[in-house]
Amino acid sequence: MEMKEPFDIEIENIVYSVFPEEEDTYVIFKEGVEYVQIIKDTENLWLKTNPETGLPMFGMDEEINAIGKKIIEELG
Repeated sequence: MEMKEPFDIEIENIVYSVFPEEEDTYVIFKEGVEYVQIIKDTENLWLKTNPETGLPMFGMDEEINAIGKKIIEELG
């Protein structure tokens, strides 16, 4: 599996550092501090994972979806 390089995105003047892990799974740092792990559920829906179990936490989260959308834009 090809290892992808981390990259930064910016949303509303907040810098997020994106560290790709497995396919469609990313660890997100918000302003330099580990913030959340997210996974792609569908093309327009992203989920954060429970930090203790690693399982997806279902529920609408606009910030997580915005981060996911920006990741898709960045990766083309």
